[in-house]
Amino acid sequence: MIDRVDPFIGTDVTALAEPVGIAATWWWPKPQVGNTHPGATHPLGMVSACAYSGAYPTGYGRYDLVTEGVPPQVHDRQLASGFTHFQQSGTGAIRKYYNYFRVTPMLAPLDELGGLWEIEEESAEPGWYAATTASGIRCEVTVGPKSAVHRYTFPRHHDARLVIDFSLGGLTIPHGRTVPLRAHLHAIAPGVAQGEIVVEGAPLAVHVECDATQWRQMLWYDRRLMPGGTRLDFDYIRPTTLRPFGLMWAGPTEPGQVVELRFGFSLRGVDQAEANLYRDCGPGPSSFESRRLATSDTWREHLDAISVDTSSKDRQTVFSTALYHSLIKPCMAPGESPFWPASGAFAFDIATMWDIYRTQLPLLTALLPERAVELAQALLYISEEEGNLPIGYRMARGADQFSRQASALAHTFLADLCQLGLGLDWDWALVHMHTDLRRMYGEDFLQRGEVHPISHTLDLAFGYWCTSKIADHVGDPALVAEFAPLAAQWANAFDPATGLLKDSTFYEGGKWNYSFRLVHDMAARIALAGGEEAFVWLLDQFFGFGAPAVTQPGVRPGVAEMARGYALNRFEGLNNEPDMEAPWAYQYAGRPDRTADVVHAIVHNQFGTGRGGLPGNDDSGGLSSWYVWATLGLFPVAGQNLFLINAPAWRESRTRVSGGTMTIATSGFVEPAPGDPVQYVQSVELDGVPLERTWLTGNELHRGGRLLIELGPVPGTWGTGIRPPSASTSDLPL
Repeated sequence: MIDRVDPFIGTDVTALAEPVGIAATWWWPKPQVGNTHPGATHPLGMVSACAYSGAYPTGYGRYDLVTEGVPPQVHDRQLASGFTHFQQSGTGAIRKYYNYFRVTPMLAPLDELGGLWEIEEESAEPGWYAATTASGIRCEVTVGPKSAVHRYTFPRHHDARLVIDFSLGGLTIPHGRTVPLRAHLHAIAPGVAQGEIVVEGAPLAVHVECDATQWRQMLWYDRRLMPGGTRLDFDYIRPTTLRPFGLMWAGPTEPGQVVELRFGFSLRGVDQAEANLYRDCGPGPSSFESRRLATSDTWREHLDAISVDTSSKDRQTVFSTALYHSLIKPCMAPGESPFWPASGAFAFDIATMWDIYRTQLPLLTALLPERAVELAQALLYISEEEGNLPIGYRMARGADQFSRQASALAHTFLADLCQLGLGLDWDWALVHMHTDLRRMYGEDFLQRGEVHPISHTLDLAFGYWCTSKIADHVGDPALVAEFAPLAAQWANAFDPATGLLKDSTFYEGGKWNYSFRLVHDMAARIALAGGEEAFVWLLDQFFGFGAPAVTQPGVRPGVAEMARGYALNRFEGLNNEPDMEAPWAYQYAGRPDRTADVVHAIVHNQFGTGRGGLPGNDDSGGLSSWYVWATLGLFPVAGQNLFLINAPAWRESRTRVSGGTMTIATSGFVEPAPGDPVQYVQSVELDGVPLERTWLTGNELHRGGRLLIELGPVPGTWGTGIRPPSASTSDLPL
């Protein structure tokens, strides 16, 4: 698996083959770029490292900020001014850009620091990134969980140098810069320095070692050297008074001379940063290869958790890369909270929860349940210390800058963990889940029965349903009874006259995009729309069955163009995520064949190889993990401990779960391609026993076993006579 990963997928403007069939009717309003980066990462690690051009949003690449259509270029080729640390992965406009401690290898005077040079011979694999500068310096970087190691191979030069800019942060686009509030830098010995910058309230400390101890080591300020200086202290920096500052090593080089830099990072001071470096890389001066191999081995172990049987190298690359992108975020940094004294779980870059809760968090739970529990503990610490369960959380002071996007999404994640029986202090969790439901939009929800944006009504009602699961688990029937009518208020969000959500404002979409969420009572939801036939008719309109092809927005689309597109009321083709679960709504109306039609069209039209291989922002792996689940032939109904079954895109797959291996085998399988006929499920067996229902429970999936799916070229009767569980038609609580 690791050998087929291409970290460059998603780094460029979408460049997929012309869509065919119903996929040609889908309209893409969001930026047509994956917004990923090819830098070195560690699975769920604290640190990433990549070439830095200052472009949006990761600091890597060629594009400017955009919220609609094709992103405009800021560079016409791959350029860089150095290599930075901490990047987002696939996100959009969240305005938290990191890119701290830029390292620039130079053969030019310090005055030229910050200039852009062309990148040549770029290479990347999980845990390693490399490029050659136009001046002939070969640059490589690898990372550990809390560290980074750089290796630079120089040509002959009388005064080569490595420059670390401690002042840089953010992007070079307008309003993209991050300015440190305080900074301290101390050269403590030849080849050794320590420092700390406080950025958006977060104190990020670093311990740096350079193995070129024979070189001159100097501090610099405002691009002027400070020979003999050992300290720089800035107790208060304003954006208007910031001047660049940092550390430099310089000396003569012979052809092929290698210099290595080692960084340890911490949010709890320089001593812990040093300890993190030695824990990750050992105390020796040269650790690049050992760290690279260790990180590669860790990635290999994680990526080998799922194997798929396919004869297509391109499809293997798309899948392997999707799994890789799914395991980069959130950033787990145990023992690193800078804001409270707890020494346990801490996580940041939980962005964006409204994208990852449906797909990436269930994948994390299935493959790495102990890390999922760690993340849940981190979320509860945030709630305990800062007052709410976050919708997004960054390496910055303040838990939640994203409240308008959604509500109560952590409740979904916690409910799945509880129903799987994973260990957590559930009394502790229940207190914070209950309290969180009353904040922000929650007060209006309690007083009026609905809240606008109307999608928050769905969020909060489902949040009460999820919290009731925990209340039932800890044995509190009074709370279960209290939550029942509140959970039923999801129906207040819908207009029975249309079968759709009420008119409202919506975040990144319209009422059609949000109207087909998999609520906990889909039977009642379908009845509200006029019954199964009417509900399927609405879905068919949404997915464009029988509709003409559309034209996608281009660069800087106008208001009128975007308004016409939104008026289509059409599925967004995974260019955006609010409707990513909608294809499986058909199964609740007895039409698994329609799910197969739509999922086949997405899988084979909306993902590809190459830098332009994603249809939109990957959003911290939310999009990539959708592809992983969909191609396996499963889809998680987040919070409900259910996995809906569909035709897989592989002859066979094997997924390592806590109870062993879940093997999904097929009969009648034909290796698919764009434009090929859809394959439909004819029958299913679980461990040799016929399975008429269209779902597995989470417990069944996590136990492992063998799922045999018979496929055929026309829809069969499987799944047409039984419906997935709904609160009003099953013995499930609420």
